[in-house]
Amino acid sequence: MDNQLKEIFGAWLAVIGTVTSAVGSTPSLFIKKDLRNDLNLWGNVLQGVGNAVMADGQGEWSLETIGNELQSVGNITVIAGLVIDFEDEIQQRLIIDGNWIQALGGVTALGNELEDTLDKNEIYNIIGNLLQALSGAYELKASSYNKVEKSNQDENDESLDVIGSWIQAIGSVISLIGQIHEESEEQNNEDKKNQTSKNY
Repeated sequence: MDNQLKEIFGAWLAVIGTVTSAVGSTPSLFIKKDLRNDLNLWGNVLQGVGNAVMADGQGEWSLETIGNELQSVGNITVIAGLVIDFEDEIQQRLIIDGNWIQALGGVTALGNELEDTLDKNEIYNIIGNLLQALSGAYELKASSYNKVEKSNQDENDESLDVIGSWIQAIGSVISLIGQIHEESEEQNNEDKKNQTSKNY
């Protein structure tokens, strides 16, 4: 698989993962809590694999590569918090820290996109990475509610977690659109270059 296909395939996996995880984070009368937890887990697995594939598809060392790797590490940290039988406080800390590492990855990748602002397709990646980084702010806000009364804590935690998850999912979709535009434009430029060289 060439690098362009790896990046698009990885972006698709990340989108499917973020949407799956967001559905798992959203309270529902139709989906039982156990199934929601499974969706959250598998969503993070897909995100982690997708981000790792995108990092591999970069082909060269860049801020975007580091950002994707950080996001993958963040997903692995969240997965550890969801799967390993730690005390509740440690599990919660791992999930929050994992989401923050993902947000840091989004900010790091954003630095790479800002270097190339002349490319009109980069605006999708910039907005997508900004939204994914913003989702981390909601995670921090949710963790700060650990200090309020228990009666309010669960409701506030859950609503902020849902908002953060859906912001991340929207950001991931926008990044995918940008990735597809960017890779197809690169392919068109390469085809034109090959056609020109054949004419000579």
